[in-house]
Amino acid sequence: MHILLPSAGRAAMALLGAALLWLAHPANAAAQPGAAGELRFDFTGQPAPGAVRVSWNSQANAPLYDAAAGYGFVERTAAVPARPVHTAEIRSDAGGARISEPRFDGDAGSDHHNNYGMAFRVKAAPGAYAIRVRTTSDAADTIVSVSGMQASRLNPGVFWDAAGLLPNRTTAAWEGKQWSFRYANGRGYIDIEIEPRKTNVPVGVAEISITPIAAQARPANALPTIYTLGDSTVKSYTFDEAPMSGWGQVFGRLFDQQRVRVVNYSMGGRSFRNAYAEGRLNDLLLHAHAGDYLLIQFGHNDESTDETRRWGRGATEDMYESMLRDVYLPAIRARGLVPLLVTPMSRVNGAPKPGEPFQNSFQKRRFPELMKAIGAAQGVPVLDLNSRSVAYYNEAGAAAISAMIMSIEAGETPGKTNDGSYANGHPANKIDGTHFKESLSKQYARLVADELARLAREGDRTAAGITAYFHPAVKAAIDRRDWSGVYPEIARDIAGGENAYYRNQIEKLLQLGALRTDADGNFRPAAIMSTREFVNALCTLMRTPCGALADYGDGPLRREVMGAILHDAYREKFRAKPAYMTDYNGKTAVTGTPGYDPNLDSGAQGAMYYPLLRWEQLADPAYADKLRAAYELGLIRAESGIARGRMVNGRALEPSTPVSRAKAAKALYFMWVLAQPPKAENDTLAPH
Repeated sequence: MHILLPSAGRAAMALLGAALLWLAHPANAAAQPGAAGELRFDFTGQPAPGAVRVSWNSQANAPLYDAAAGYGFVERTAAVPARPVHTAEIRSDAGGARISEPRFDGDAGSDHHNNYGMAFRVKAAPGAYAIRVRTTSDAADTIVSVSGMQASRLNPGVFWDAAGLLPNRTTAAWEGKQWSFRYANGRGYIDIEIEPRKTNVPVGVAEISITPIAAQARPANALPTIYTLGDSTVKSYTFDEAPMSGWGQVFGRLFDQQRVRVVNYSMGGRSFRNAYAEGRLNDLLLHAHAGDYLLIQFGHNDESTDETRRWGRGATEDMYESMLRDVYLPAIRARGLVPLLVTPMSRVNGAPKPGEPFQNSFQKRRFPELMKAIGAAQGVPVLDLNSRSVAYYNEAGAAAISAMIMSIEAGETPGKTNDGSYANGHPANKIDGTHFKESLSKQYARLVADELARLAREGDRTAAGITAYFHPAVKAAIDRRDWSGVYPEIARDIAGGENAYYRNQIEKLLQLGALRTDADGNFRPAAIMSTREFVNALCTLMRTPCGALADYGDGPLRREVMGAILHDAYREKFRAKPAYMTDYNGKTAVTGTPGYDPNLDSGAQGAMYYPLLRWEQLADPAYADKLRAAYELGLIRAESGIARGRMVNGRALEPSTPVSRAKAAKALYFMWVLAQPPKAENDTLAPH
């Protein structure tokens, strides 16, 4: 059971506990730390008052770690998986402890290199520490890290989110030969790792100092914060990634934001292992306040079969359990935060057989069950999104679910394909059953909220503390089991069957107020769109005056007229081609370019922005100039022959064909995204 003290009380208790555990260690007591609790280790043998002298034994061997003494060199680091380092080759002189490596294992800079070197372990209770390492070697020759973290990812200039709104404020720094870092520790010890950058070039350590950092009490004028930490299924996306969405992106809308903040630390490609190694968890814990909440969901990338690689994402069940039990939870609690676990939703079979039920995709590595067991053993609330997702899939049906996952056809978006290449919505040749659109991310957010409410009803005080911050409309939705007041954009006739095909676009346009439902709450997707309604919606979405489109009369909208309207609206909005048509063609960021993220590199070289078929290749190309211009700009597509999950274009433009409200919604959504800043966070309820 969690006793929810006031935030200042929790901070004081966390600091007192860390201080008592710190001083209880023999090494710490021997060092006689000063008022700040600093613990120093000297490797030079020179006079160093107040420091623990690390002495070699009579056989000139480096002292190995001794739990009773509380310090010493180790042969395998705390990394997951453990990294072998060397002890027999460490030498001591008046300058400090040094080592030179004649060979490395793997290619430097790869996700599986090991430059060996040394690792010095210090017994330290869970908590945060300011670490300083004075080396014997230059920074250009030396890699310093702590407890399996990835030194190359701890540099300035890193953002935790796609929009660049959440910078890493906890970076490593070199000043001369001194390396410093602030570290949130979950284990009962800290490893200081020192590796050479080059073979046969000695590196080493002269002094290490470790000083406890108190948990941060929340200032009186600061709101409590709910943090979310997870992978691409939780991530907040930018407009150039539309329509992809994560539930953490929309979760904040469920709360009274005058009373609580919701901050999403999630990113694609992350697992328990690499979210820790790159410093994501570390930065969150160093800047959160005692009493804040942290919802954690990992599992999809943990399924990767690269668990033996140093910077791999994957984990065995034992590794998954160790990261959660031994690293995450102790560090979170030591900083005074309140953890909650969210089991990962099941992946979806994008091409199910008729009548085939949806089943839990976690069959090989049963991470959801493991997370529930750890939560029960550790007294941590567990929100079972995994079970709830499978139940929801079967309730909604295959047609509805396949419309809300990343099943994309040509012309749905000017942004990325679902394999990471920017290509005007030309899909990869697959239906992606892991990632999803905003229409589904809202459902996952709803299920998480329902799980919180369920736990609160069962007496869980942590969940009750969070549900108290729900927006009144959400509280009413949970009580009445009717979410129409929270999500009025879910029209009654688009939630299932064939009418759900463009559900995501329709929901967004209704949410933005560009289109309306009828008096019965239906959108009528198969009905014909009127020209006037289309023009008004387009002007609303693109924030352009309708005067330029005033000459288009009302009546049933035909494809030739829609193309001309799209052309004129484009010319009214843009004086130059938007970035989607220029900067983002082809492959995503490559190694060495700004914004490159090795965890998101699919290696894909996608189609370019413009239509796959030239105008001259169409079966019926001889029509008005505006229609041709719209087609060549990618604003209108030949709809006949396109398909979800296939990189194909139709050959017949069908200019005289009336446009259904569903197909109009597809075109309007495309133009809305085209008008947005590509790298702005796609979390808006009103047009920009």
